[in-house]
This record gives sequence, C-alpha cells and structure tokens, in this order.
Amino acid sequence: MTQATIESLAHDARKPLPGWAAHIAAPVVGGLIGLGIGVFLIVIAGADPLAAYAVMFQGAFGGARQIQETILKTAPLLIMGLGLSVAFRARVWNIGGEGQYYMGALVGGAIGLAFPGWPSPLLIPAMLVGGAAGGLLWALIAGLMKVRRGVSEIISTLMLNYIAILFVQYMARGPLQEPGGYLPESAQLVAAARLPTFFGTRIHLGVLIALVLIPLVFALIWSTPLGFRLRAVGERASVARYAGIQVERMILFALAFSGALAGLAGIIEVSTLHTRLKGEISGGYGFSGILVALLGRMHPLGVTVAALFFAALTIGAQSMHVVYGLPDALANAIQAIVVLSVLAVDALAHRR
Repeated sequence: MTQATIESLAHDARKPLPGWAAHIAAPVVGGLIGLGIGVFLIVIAGADPLAAYAVMFQGAFGGARQIQETILKTAPLLIMGLGLSVAFRARVWNIGGEGQYYMGALVGGAIGLAFPGWPSPLLIPAMLVGGAAGGLLWALIAGLMKVRRGVSEIISTLMLNYIAILFVQYMARGPLQEPGGYLPESAQLVAAARLPTFFGTRIHLGVLIALVLIPLVFALIWSTPLGFRLRAVGERASVARYAGIQVERMILFALAFSGALAGLAGIIEVSTLHTRLKGEISGGYGFSGILVALLGRMHPLGVTVAALFFAALTIGAQSMHVVYGLPDALANAIQAIVVLSVLAVDALAHRR
C-alpha cells in the first residue's frame, strides 16, 4: 500500500458527505455490491453462494456463542481502528499497528510474568499501562525519525513491524520461553493477570475498554483544542504551522496515541485469548485496522460499524470453511472487495 494510495483513500474518507443518503446509502450500496461480487468467488470455489452467505451469517450472529465470538473479534479491531483514525486525521500514515501490537503484548505480558504474586487490581492495570507504553514507544521511534530526519513514517512504521514481530518470536523462544517447554511460548499467565469476564460469558474487560474508547476518541477529535490542531495539520500542515500550531508535536502525538492503542489491543489479547506470550499472537489486526479506520471514515461510530463488519466476516468465514470446506482466505478477499466497493461508491457520491 503506497503513500499515494493511502492519501487518496483517506482524502475521500475525510470529505464531508452531502446528506443522509451519502452517509448511509452509499456505504450500504457499496457493501452490497462487494458482497455481490463475492458471489462469483464463492461459485468459483464450488459452493452455493446463498447457502454460503446464510452459513456465514449464522456463524457470526446465529446464537449467543456466535455473537460472543464476533464481539470478541470486534474489540481489538475497534481499538486498533480508533487509534489509527486519530493518526490518519492528522495525515500521519501509521502502517505499524502490527508491530506496535506485538510490542504492547511483549511489555504487558512481561509484566504479568515478572510479578505473578501481585493482586489482580494491581497487576492488570500495570499490564494494560505497560502494553500501551510498549506500543507508544515503538511508534515514537518512527515519529522521531519523521520529525528529526524527515523519514517517511510509512516506510519506518512498516519496517518496524518486522523487527517487532521477529523480536517477540525471539523472546518467546529464548528469554521468556516456558522452562522445560519446547514451543515458542512463555509460561501461562497466572489467574490474577487475566482480564475478568462478565455474567458467566467470555465477554471480558477489554470489550468494555473498547466501548469506553469510542466516546473518548470522539471527544478528542471533535471537542478539544488538541483535536482541532490534529485536524488542522491533516487539512494542510503549512497553514497550520503559519497559524502557530506545532506540527511536529502533533505528528508525534498522533503516532504515540495510535501506537498506545495498538499496544493496548495486544496486551488485551494476550491476557484473554492466549493467556501467555507466543511467537504468533496476532490475527493481522494491525493491517486490518487500517482498512477499518478508512472504511469507518475515521469517525469513531463508523469505525465501530466497520470493526463489527470485519469481525463478522472473519467469524462467518470460519463457519463457511467448516461447512463447505471453503478456504479461509476467501474472507480476506471478500473483505478487500467490500472495502473497495464502498470507497468507490462513496467517491461517486462525493462527485455527485
């Protein structure tokens, strides 16, 4: 994904829509077109598209267990997308969410492993803060390279992804590997290091954190002087600088904030889903979060809907794989087609 492509998509996403039809009808029509194109992929794969889509819907929303799984998949995508929305609003192209996710998981997980005797009210906040700090500091590396040396944040954040992933894999195989174990993973986190769940379900505290972040990010973008300065830098940095806004500070803040939320998503997943640090801990949330932020038009409510949509597609595709033997990659293809279709219809709505 080149800088020109990202800027083009984000430019369309930032434009004010001409009315309720463009706000609601354009994304819906685009989504339906994308799903319609997906019919041909399902036919090529050798399945009945209507039955496959019915299985996909049932797999995502067909019962209490399915809805829980969809919500659990939505939470990290939502947290990641909200952070990236703030960065993209300032026209800071953070492509390093995956690496920041890994570093947040590493720092937060290391705290959980290092202090197993701490009580849960102390250990869990320390892990969450450590996870956010890990992602924040990893993103700041790219931020400092940007403001000090003029290095493109697209290149630096993308390259830092691979460094973070390989470093976590090394730690899981070396210093943090479970004593006597053979797999690339740490010892299991103690019960006090795992986020609590609610009402006898698998819905955990991380889901509540994701929901709380929606109004907080909305207020940050639209109701604070900081949000105004971020949007001003995103519209035109030269004008913002002339108006007295410290553009470099806004760039650093945008990267730091998005990195912190990516790291927070990482430690939440380690604490709840994996319950230990592993060499492979991400479902591609860092890259999917980019599409979630853009498809949600960098607006917290839109990002919420986009995250839920992506989660439902992923969970539903697993059901299609079990029932019809369709490849898991089919969900990724349908996601990409839907995103392109929504953006294309949205661009046409803007022209009209």
